[in-house]
Amino acid sequence: MNDLKFTNGLISAIVRDAKTGAILTLAYMNEESLQKTRETGETWFWSRSRGELWHKGATSGNTQRVVHIAADCDGDALVVTVDPAGPACHTGAESCFADVPPPALDLDRLMKVLKDRQAKRPEKSYSTYLFNEGRDKILKKIGEEATEVVIAAKGQGGERMTSEIADLLFHLSVLLVDEGLDWSDVGAELAKRAR
Repeated sequence: MNDLKFTNGLISAIVRDAKTGAILTLAYMNEESLQKTRETGETWFWSRSRGELWHKGATSGNTQRVVHIAADCDGDALVVTVDPAGPACHTGAESCFADVPPPALDLDRLMKVLKDRQAKRPEKSYSTYLFNEGRDKILKKIGEEATEVVIAAKGQGGERMTSEIADLLFHLSVLLVDEGLDWSDVGAELAKRAR
């Protein structure tokens, strides 16, 4: 990070969501905004159109807590990984790149749906049924789905195994929501083990 290359005083900063990996926006930093980002732990950028520093979310409340900053191999671009407090785009969209597909395994989206279902309990929803039945029912389904993954892996082919793993991940997600946890908690635990 000490050998960054600023062009006309600026460096490109690709901002991505720490949980989903989704690209949120492309912004620019100068040395001062990068320093403020490091000091405050929230993103600051340089507005090329206004010619001034801006703190992301200062007026909207949609701040971005910085998780990690990395430079590319040439030192002329940054990837800023953030935990966003709201939409990244000035239009109100989560990302400035509406046409970029979400990551193949978008567990964050699933967790948002499950948290909503837990809170609102809509009728005729399978997840509502699980939350209403309680922890023992959720655990029973996890046991059943784990067994089905094993059976599928013993010769039923990749397609069947994929389907059963999806069922298991869904029910594990329900358990996490029921406990007030998230897949990011699991990710943090795995990151600790990789050290």
